[in-house]
Amino acid sequence: MTLTIASWNVNSIAARLPLALQWLNLAHPDVVCLQEIKCVDEKFPAADFAAAGYESLIFGQPTYNGVAILYKSMLAGQVELIQKGLPDDPPDAQRRLLAARIAGTTVIDVYIPNGQAVGSEKYAFKLEWLDRLRKFLDSSFDPAQPLALCGDFNVAPDPVDVHDPALWEGKVLFSLPERAAMQTVKDWGLHDSFRELYPAVAEYSWWDYRQAAFRRNLGLRIDHIWTTGSLFERCRQVVIDKEPRTWERPSDHTPVIATFDI
Repeated sequence: MTLTIASWNVNSIAARLPLALQWLNLAHPDVVCLQEIKCVDEKFPAADFAAAGYESLIFGQPTYNGVAILYKSMLAGQVELIQKGLPDDPPDAQRRLLAARIAGTTVIDVYIPNGQAVGSEKYAFKLEWLDRLRKFLDSSFDPAQPLALCGDFNVAPDPVDVHDPALWEGKVLFSLPERAAMQTVKDWGLHDSFRELYPAVAEYSWWDYRQAAFRRNLGLRIDHIWTTGSLFERCRQVVIDKEPRTWERPSDHTPVIATFDI
């Protein structure tokens, strides 16, 4: 038996609902971490997903951010909500993290801040958020247990993850402080599942809408599924599914899917 976990920044679930349902019907993942749903919990199309065979955990906000986890209805008895937001978030914090235990595996869905520009206030917020994420892992979880950290990390870890490293060097999404902060999170005990399975493969998960970036494959790999060692040992494959990026009115991101033996 297998467990498939996917991650997808949908860039508005209202705009992308038909594509999300179409993709679920094709890919049939067991668990899907969504980012940038851009809606409050009450507006999330949970009924549409239920009709497609998926239950929903939602942590949304109006207009911006928001995360959700979908899981197959047959797993409903094996799901436990762990956390909404980082533990020290203020009440008005951006909705960027949702954690649950599903079929014995902890799944943490994150939408890490973009950072806007190196040196900006939003960039400082991004680095602070990553530091708080590491502290959350330290205080709440055991790296010896099966755990998947999934989402739009807004960081390309290595030069192979960027279509033109020289062009992107020092810019947001690929600057050294961001990559170092992400490495600190990884050092808690996580494996970059895609990169460790395919060390030299240059594939991307995000392409700008401008300059025909997708057609020209001018992308970055910023969407990830990182796992603890006990889960990575059971990782059969990781796929970046580019097909949804070819559909009409797509997200600028495309799904990443990891398959694990259970």
